[in-house]
Amino acid sequence: MDRENEKITINDIREFEGEYVLKLPEQYVDFLLRYNGGYPEKSTFKISDEEGESVVNKFYGIGNMKGNLGKVFEVLDGELPEGFISIANDPGGNEICIGTGERYFGEIYFWMHDMESDEEMGNMFFFKSNFNDFLDNLY
Repeated sequence: MDRENEKITINDIREFEGEYVLKLPEQYVDFLLRYNGGYPEKSTFKISDEEGESVVNKFYGIGNMKGNLGKVFEVLDGELPEGFISIANDPGGNEICIGTGERYFGEIYFWMHDMESDEEMGNMFFFKSNFNDFLDNLY
């Protein structure tokens, strides 16, 4: 992982959680403490058999950088299903999300921004049950 963002502390993360009234999963917190976002060396993942593959463009970080978690959270508020925060995007403007709500806590989903659906989770594709599994399965 190429870390281009400033290192952050657990206090920065707790402040973020307080400001946005959410709890981040522990594996993702560890990732933020280590890298605070950035560009993964292995970045390809499979969305589904029908949708094919995509790539992680960049993981968002906390702080005053262009793609930061807070800004993205505010822009996507009301777009993403409740209980999710986007942690990265792909070149097509789709978002890789992690569950922060009880029902999907820690799970990784892919949100397709241009897919219309009347169902609440209709444009969300389940990936992995936790963040480390998602990272480990990038190729």
